[in-house]
Amino acid sequence: MQANRQTHASKEAWVEYSTRELKGASPILEKLGFTLDTTQVHTGGERYLMSGHKLVLTGRRTSDNKRVVIKVSSYASGSKEIEDEHTAREVLKKINFAYRNFFIPQELLFTKKDGYTVDVTAYIEQERPFIMHELEEQFFLALRAFETQEGVHATTYSHAATIREAFGTMGAREYIQTFRMNMEASVANDRGNKELASTMADALAFMEEHRTIIERYSGFLTHNDFVPHNLRVSGKEVYLLDYSAILFGNKYESWARFLNFMIHHNRPLELALANYVRTNRGPEEYLSLRLMRLHIIGILLNFYTSGLGKTEGDLHAMMRLRIGFWTRVMQTILDDKPVPEEVIAPFLEEQERLRSAEEKARQKEILGLEKVRVK
Repeated sequence: MQANRQTHASKEAWVEYSTRELKGASPILEKLGFTLDTTQVHTGGERYLMSGHKLVLTGRRTSDNKRVVIKVSSYASGSKEIEDEHTAREVLKKINFAYRNFFIPQELLFTKKDGYTVDVTAYIEQERPFIMHELEEQFFLALRAFETQEGVHATTYSHAATIREAFGTMGAREYIQTFRMNMEASVANDRGNKELASTMADALAFMEEHRTIIERYSGFLTHNDFVPHNLRVSGKEVYLLDYSAILFGNKYESWARFLNFMIHHNRPLELALANYVRTNRGPEEYLSLRLMRLHIIGILLNFYTSGLGKTEGDLHAMMRLRIGFWTRVMQTILDDKPVPEEVIAPFLEEQERLRSAEEKARQKEILGLEKVRVK
């Protein structure tokens, strides 16, 4: 989740934008040989808070009925994001210092036509979504994906030059600057929230104190939105989606995003992976993981506090709920303690109550549960 992505001022503005954009893109996509699904789940629910000027659509290739994912935009910002993702995918295919192969969805088309940038990739079918695998399977699938990323380490000038052409890079200075920016924005967005301001100030001081640890484990391929809906499991292989989220930075940034997500989606997995790092990689790397978890929560808090002025009713109440929850999680990471179950359970119950039917459907789709009967 990228905090600096341009978003829409209101849901009404998003509906107007997405309707207009879809109307303009549909005939172009048809000429290119693709038909869109009748229902587009990725344009509904809370998507307007994070999509920017880009549509993510599902459909089929007309010639053989192959399922596809289509990203399209007529706006400069959205077009750049789509083009950057295309470039990143191409560079990863050619990169000559990866120790393992990357599993990348096949790109079927990238083009610019009639003012629209279009990128079409194959839809990766999966028998079961990631979160429906057994806990042990999830653990090893995730670990293999992390190790694949860690196998790409920019250690020479030639590597760094290759990276700068296609990916962003972050070290201690950039991570601390980013956290400071997110802290200042969050406090400004939610004036009077003393707990938020105090906790984020403590987290910033903690990151500054340990900047050498952040820097020591930087220079690795990482993914700042590494969550199950950006993964597809086909056979025993994990396909990584959303190449706009790839950068070279601290190797625990992917871990951090994933573990934070699992706090309320699969708590045993979060605890198992955190314990793995602590036990098998030593205190320094475990500290690096904690620092990156603070960084990721800083992004989330900026995102949710910025949503206060764009939402109303139940969705506004949910922004408030999430701000309180993630502030509490940030404090537990500073204290190096697990989040108490009595904090997680009420949060999940209230969040589900506040979610719209449209958002519940979107959540099932992005987590791969739309075709799975949950027992």
